[in-house]
Parts: sequence; C-alpha cells; structure tokens
Amino acid sequence: MTVSSGGPGWYLRRLSRMGPREVGGRVGDAVRRRRWRSAPPTCPRPADARFTAVLPAGAIAAVPPEAAKRLVAEADRLMAGHVEYFGVDRDDLADPDWWYDPKTERRAPWGYAFDVPYRNEDAVGDIKQIWELSRHQYLTVLAAAYAITGEERYAERVAEHLRSWWAANAPLRGVHWISGIELGIRLLSWVWIRRLLDAWPGAAGLFEKNPVAINQIWHHQRWLAAFPSRGSSANNHIIAEAAGQAAAACAFDWFPASARWRDGALRSLERHLRSNTFPSGLNRELASEYHGLVLELGLAAVAEADAAGVPVPGAVRLVLLRMTDALAAVVDNRLRPPRQGDADDGHGLVVDGTGTDRWASLLATGDAVFGSLAWWPEVTGSDVRTPLLAALIKPYAKGDAAPSVTRPASRPAHFADAGLTVLRGPGEIWCRCDGGPHGFLSIAAHAHADALSVEVRHDGVDVLADPGTFCYHGQPHWRQYFRSTLGHNTLELDGSDQSVSGGPFLWTRQAHSRVLVADTSDGGTSRWSAEHDGYQPSVHRRRVELIAAQRELRIVDEVHGPRRTVRLAFHLGPAVTADLVGNRAALTWTRDGEERSAVLDLPGQLHWRTHRGESDPPLGWYSAGFGRKEPSTTLVGTGSADGVQGFTTVLRFRG
Repeated sequence: MTVSSGGPGWYLRRLSRMGPREVGGRVGDAVRRRRWRSAPPTCPRPADARFTAVLPAGAIAAVPPEAAKRLVAEADRLMAGHVEYFGVDRDDLADPDWWYDPKTERRAPWGYAFDVPYRNEDAVGDIKQIWELSRHQYLTVLAAAYAITGEERYAERVAEHLRSWWAANAPLRGVHWISGIELGIRLLSWVWIRRLLDAWPGAAGLFEKNPVAINQIWHHQRWLAAFPSRGSSANNHIIAEAAGQAAAACAFDWFPASARWRDGALRSLERHLRSNTFPSGLNRELASEYHGLVLELGLAAVAEADAAGVPVPGAVRLVLLRMTDALAAVVDNRLRPPRQGDADDGHGLVVDGTGTDRWASLLATGDAVFGSLAWWPEVTGSDVRTPLLAALIKPYAKGDAAPSVTRPASRPAHFADAGLTVLRGPGEIWCRCDGGPHGFLSIAAHAHADALSVEVRHDGVDVLADPGTFCYHGQPHWRQYFRSTLGHNTLELDGSDQSVSGGPFLWTRQAHSRVLVADTSDGGTSRWSAEHDGYQPSVHRRRVELIAAQRELRIVDEVHGPRRTVRLAFHLGPAVTADLVGNRAALTWTRDGEERSAVLDLPGQLHWRTHRGESDPPLGWYSAGFGRKEPSTTLVGTGSADGVQGFTTVLRFRG
C-alpha cells in the first residue's frame, strides 16, 4: 500500500505514534511559531565579536598532496558553475537561485517559513534538491581550496554566495527556515568557512564585522534552541541540530546566550548520541549512511569544543569511539559498510573532492583520534578532513573521557543489540544477516521492511544486493518499492510487507525479529538463524550457513503456521549478469579486469523468473545513491508454502 504524507489521515497516524510529552512539546512549538510570526526575536548587537577558533599551525601543510589535488579539482568544477545533487546536474552555481529545484523546475514560494507546504512537491518542488545547496557544503570545499592554494578567487566566490544567500533568506522566511537539520549543518559549514578563510583579508568583514552575518548566525541558533526535534523525531536530525548549535556557540561565542546555547547543545549531543546508538556502537536507525552522518557530526562538534577549550561530556567521546570501532568491524574488504535502511547521501562536514572514500576517511580520522586496533582493516587512500579534524581534537587519552573502556580484542561479527551479523569466508566473501529491530523510535522513519534479509558481496562486489533507497518525497510508488519486503533479499507472504507503512517516514506496525543462532567462528562453517512475526499468526524463520571450505552459502526459509502464498526475491548487484535456466542461475561479473562467477541454485518448489528495470510495478532496480537508479536483475520465485518443509537456496562461488 502506498501512503502519502501531509493529509488528515497522515496527521492522525503520525499523532498516534507520539507520547503525551511529545504532543505537549509540539503544542508549545506551535504557540511559539505563531508568536514569532507577529513578533520575531531581535538579535542583540555584540560589543566585540572576534573569531579565534583558527587551525593550529601546520594543519594545512599536513594535508596529503593527492587529497589536495582532488579538492582543488572539485573546487574548479564548482567555480565553473557545475554541481550534481542526487543525480541532477545544475549549471547555475555561478549565480544560484536558492529556492529553485532543477529536477521539477519549480521554485518554492515565499512566505513565513512554517506556512510553506514543503512536503508538497507540486507546490514547492523536490525539497531535498532545494535544501542541499543551502547546506553550503560546496562552500566549505571552496574555502578549503583557498586555504590550500591561497588563491583569492575561491574566497571571493564564497563571500559572494554567502552574501547572496543571506540577502535572499531573511530569518524565518522561506523554505530554508523549516527544518532544524538544515540549520544545524549550515551553521557547521559557516564555522568551517570562517576558519578556512582566516588568512583572507576579507574574512572578518564577511563574518564578525558584518551585521547581516551576525544576525543570521544569531537567528539560526535561536531557532535551534526553540524548536528541537522531539520524541519520535529525535533521530539523526537532533544530532545535527545539537552539533551545529554547539559548533556555532563555541566558534561564534559573541552573544549573551552563547554559553547557555553551547552547554545546552553539548548536553543534548551527549543525551541523543547515547539514545541514537546501541551499546555495541551501531546506530539505532540501522541505516549505515546515518551511522556515518552521526559520526561525522559528533566528531565535528568535539573538534569545536576542543578548539575552544570547552569540556566535552565524557559519554560523547565514548560513543564516538564505539561507533568508530563498530564501523571498522562491519565493513567489507573494500571498506564498504552494509547497505541497510535509508541512505540520502547526507554528510556532516565536506572539505574533500570527488573520489575521496567517505568510509576510509572516517576510519582514518578514528585512527588519528582514538587509535586503531590490531584487527582493524587496512585503510588506504588519503583525505583532507582527517588532518584538519585531528589538528583540533584532543587525542582520546587526553580528552574528557578516560581511556578506561574495554575495546574489542578481536573483530566483532555479531552485534546482538542491533541484530546485525556478518559472516565472512574465503575469497573475501562477506554476508550481512538482518535479525534486528525494525527501526528506531515509534515511527522507525528510516527503516525498510527487510527483516531476515541477507546481503552478500564477493571482494566488495554486490552479488546479492540491498537495492538502496532512491527517493524520499514526490514519487510514492518508488519510495514504497525501495523499502518494501519484495525490494529486499527475503521472503514475502500473501503479497504484503512484513511491516505496515503509514507514510514515507512512518511505520504503523513493525515486525519484531529475534536471532536464534549466531555462530561466527572463523575457519569452518558459520551459522546464523532468526525469525520474525510480521506475518502473524505465521512466523518466517531463516537459516544461513557459510561453509568456508566449499565457498558456499546456504539459505533455508521456513514458514511456521498457516500456509501462505510466497514470493522469494534475490536482487543481484548491477555488475552481475544472470543466466536463469529452470531454478539455476549462472552468475558472472568482472572485478579489476578479472571475470568472476557463481552458481545460484534456487528452491525448486517455486516458479522462478527474472525481472529487470520494470516500472509498472517497479521491480529490478538498484540505487547506488540518492536520486539515482539503474536496472539490475532480480530473481523472484512464486508459489505456495503449503506442504513445504523449507525453501533451500545455495550460492556457490567459483574460483
């Protein structure tokens, strides 16, 4: 079922997922918004605004030459007026229209921010296309290019665009004053822009000596203090809000409320980092890209506090340490994390050029800040961000959290609290098994109906793939497909999803999974088994075995309870071709110029067909990044569970 957001029914469903405290907080927000419409807050004029949060000497010189080269190449593309967001190229970056969506060619309406119907694509356009440019992360790239090269053309373009944005987006007017995550990330970008432009003669005139900039910075922080994400919405958004607020209050500490905003933001960051993160270190949204976003935001906030000499709550560093170790544990041999849950290409701090590996960069920063462990994968490549953050962040042993925490002595493979298990085999075989919670908080906003799904790679190539996300707003049938049960490598019963959607970021009924077996011992046969109750009164149970000596993965699906009509799907990565004959598929792909192959023996009790690039309804697609999709092969078996003890699938790698 496809459910849109914004109508009366959606509001009732959304309200049903809130507790009394959240409802009360939102009522207070509504009252405050009405009051601000007629009497907006007034920015106090600071007596002596100065910027002192500069980079230590030698930080820029520590940037590796190859990373600097990529950064400058990216900056030159931006200077030429070109940028791509979510698969859409825009060529107006020399003089951008801040309210224009190049995807739909619509322009968002003007008006009081909280009156703008941003969920309505017909009225506003694709809101993510509009918001992304105004995160100003392309300006941090230009500012970093200035810091590295000293070429003033980069600094001048940054100044020109900031002045343009500030003039076009008066406080509380228009789409850029609606969402706290946008304000938080934008503040973080402004802090780094000011830092990276410090040697430019016009830096002070652009920021601390500019009444317009001061007004914008104050209003951003006032907004974040007044309208934090609440209750069922306190996911990665609240982390971005707290990180941006903390960074700005530390670096732009020019206002009477700065200390209060800073301390409140750091307390919020501590509280919500803990609530957003399992004790094992994995993000509770069970969406790998949001794990990366939260980790980036947390590290950036700590960098600002350390640069300002402000104590950081001890739990902040501890959670970031655990998140870093968890990331090191789950990546494959090419440093790719699982493709799990939603992914929208969101970043906390961008100072690198195209071609920089995000996950290698995060692990490199983790090594610099916390120290790597013996079992960590080798990190190759280079980036700009790591030496800059490392120049500001205190080494963990000297920070506010004493290094008394016990870190894993060997590489974890089973994360019981998150229900995530990684089976590893020879030839760089990597298999993720999902037996965890459906998602985070009552709405599970970024979850997919993917209980008991598997994701299999060989030397970093997606063989049995998680298809990804593709979109959020404006295309409900695609949103529904990419987060559906059929859109994952698991079993669907009676044509229904395991969990019930109430909107694009809302689940009204969630399947509950539990792991029964997780034997990840090296060298022999690894075993995993789990079940979920999403098809009550029936139970879907799955067993997975990775037999190392045979380079074989065996999957057995069972339905316990009333027998049902089944569809079993296996989604192949875009690099994999399949020749299906009966219930056997010969798989081939190329890695580094070498042909690889495998055989997939599918359950003979089902009738198997290949699907590729179908749109009505969608089936056979892979989304490598937000806003982008490409045809891929999906194998779907249909039949009945009546009288069937189990459906056995065997994947054998050759060579």
